[in-house]
Amino acid sequence: MDTKVLSTEGKEVRSIQLSDAVFAREISEGVIYHAIRNELANSRIGTASAKTRGEVIGTRRKPWKQKGTGRARAGTKMSPVWVGGGVAFGPRPRDYSYRLPKKQKRAAFASILSMKASEGLLKVVEDFQVESGKTRDLVGLLKGVTGGARTVLVLKDDDVMVKRAARNIPWLSFLTYNRLRAHDLFYGGQVVMMESAATQLGELYDRK
Repeated sequence: MDTKVLSTEGKEVRSIQLSDAVFAREISEGVIYHAIRNELANSRIGTASAKTRGEVIGTRRKPWKQKGTGRARAGTKMSPVWVGGGVAFGPRPRDYSYRLPKKQKRAAFASILSMKASEGLLKVVEDFQVESGKTRDLVGLLKGVTGGARTVLVLKDDDVMVKRAARNIPWLSFLTYNRLRAHDLFYGGQVVMMESAATQLGELYDRK
């Protein structure tokens, strides 16, 4: 797949060949769904809890005698049918996380990137640095490429200064090419990828 490489001013610099396995594969909505569902499930805390009738604090005395009152039988005020009683089938602490096969994750990332490319929402920009680590410097660099629209920036490495500058920009989120997130890629608007990141991502998938 041939694509343009843009400068930070948004001008075309050159063209490069990207891996078809990553950026031009057949799109599978199923693997995208499962990858996003897995990430959301793994991020759940799972601490919701409600007290059962055995955990509610209260008297164990029978509210009234079994017969002769004309009222329904009642054995305890901690029954779920009473106000202040326990909860029947309420939530309990649990672990919602589960493991998704690695091949399925990679297929989801490739499907999302291919979808973005086919919709014209994938841009490759030449590598850059933000030596100052300041937000205004990064905004100035990306202004010509993103136009201020909601964007996911894919980095070539763990550049501390770029991450420091990017964390205060509300319309920008960032990922590293070898630690992608399906949810962020899918819902993050346009994808701006550094040239080295696009090349390394293709090499990574070709090796697997």
